[in-house]
Amino acid sequence: MSTPATPGEGGSLLGASRVRDLADRLGVRPTKQWGQNFVVDANTVRRIVRAGRVTDEDHVIEIGPGLGSLTLALLEGADRVTAVEVDPTLAAALPDTVAELAPGAADRLTVVPGDAMTVTRLPGPEPTALVANLPYNVSVPVVLRFLELFPSIERVLVMVQLEVAERLAAAPGSKVYGVPSVKAAWWSRVELAGRVPRSVFWPVPNVDSGLVSLVRREPPTTGATREQVFAVVDAAFAQRRKTLRAALRGLAGSGEVAEAALQAAGVDPRTRGEVLDVAAFARVAEELMTRVSP
Repeated sequence: MSTPATPGEGGSLLGASRVRDLADRLGVRPTKQWGQNFVVDANTVRRIVRAGRVTDEDHVIEIGPGLGSLTLALLEGADRVTAVEVDPTLAAALPDTVAELAPGAADRLTVVPGDAMTVTRLPGPEPTALVANLPYNVSVPVVLRFLELFPSIERVLVMVQLEVAERLAAAPGSKVYGVPSVKAAWWSRVELAGRVPRSVFWPVPNVDSGLVSLVRREPPTTGATREQVFAVVDAAFAQRRKTLRAALRGLAGSGEVAEAALQAAGVDPRTRGEVLDVAAFARVAEELMTRVSP
């Protein structure tokens, strides 16, 4: 039977002084190129692991482990952790950090050096969860990519820029509802799981962060492919002020075809994309594709 993780019990987590000492030892300074802001607060990583509902049956994927703050907390609760790190210095140092601070967990960590946006396969058993502090500039594409590539991932808990978190979790009709909201909803139920102050990072960013929980579910039933549905979503939000009839005209070939597809899908052609949920977009895509020559 799986048991919830209890980070902080046995083992050592990285606090502010340890993070800076480790960075000095490695000659590392956070870079904007890779969006590096290291977590220096042990309570925050405990909170992330709890919110991710990590258990001793989980094989967790961590993207961008950095110096290992969250990695150490994940290893206290998960069966295995596979960490994908683009910075070669940090990727090489992480196993040594874990061996020093949590020697009993060292054999349960695998480090994959490389860019999460190019990784296509991962070693070990199929992953069941993704838990990460993601760089702001790649957070949405990374989450969507891993949900697509690894269908065994059941749960995702990511810390991202608060604005991004709110967009991912936004409901139809919200001012921040858009392409990320709909595409994330295709794969999962999405909820804002809390806010994180900027003070827990080094260096301190100029924005607050948010925790986003994604729990996988079946996509909407539709005769359209995911690519076709996403093409409709992209077109609908390309110019938010346009009605759906006008926004989909390019995909449909004419406004008349777009209007017919929308009406058949039960959608008012005069409305805008921001009021449609993912199931409605799937219906529109299916109706549109039956009217458009391949």
